[in-house]
Amino acid sequence: MKNFRFTINGNDYAVDVIAMEDNIAQLEVNGTPYEVEVHKKIRTSKTPRVIPPPEKAPSKPTIDKRESGEAHPITAPLPGNIIEIKVNPGDIIEKGQLLMVMEAMKMENKVTADRKGVIEHISVKVGDTVLQGDELVKII
Repeated sequence: MKNFRFTINGNDYAVDVIAMEDNIAQLEVNGTPYEVEVHKKIRTSKTPRVIPPPEKAPSKPTIDKRESGEAHPITAPLPGNIIEIKVNPGDIIEKGQLLMVMEAMKMENKVTADRKGVIEHISVKVGDTVLQGDELVKII
């Protein structure tokens, strides 16, 4: 906000410029608000005004189906117990997404997806004991 002091015919005026858009200025003169039209050419800014694009509704994620259609198994990295399953059959997953948590050697180990796809089948349930290399999940 810019502040100005004017003297017109011996009278003092305190003018505050509140906003200016195109050739319309919103002012406050001695505490009274006014909206005035400016007749002088307005300098345009070299910086363009940013107008955000309209928001689109989020689309449902899709997966490109592979030609072969073969399922890819995710196997247990070491022997342990399944303590939590984070996905369901039919879920669309991304590479690196957490699929399940297993306990092995008194530590929690995260089992993540090594590719993006769709969960075709879950071969284990919470509480199951698995050996290294046992199939946990199939991704297509």
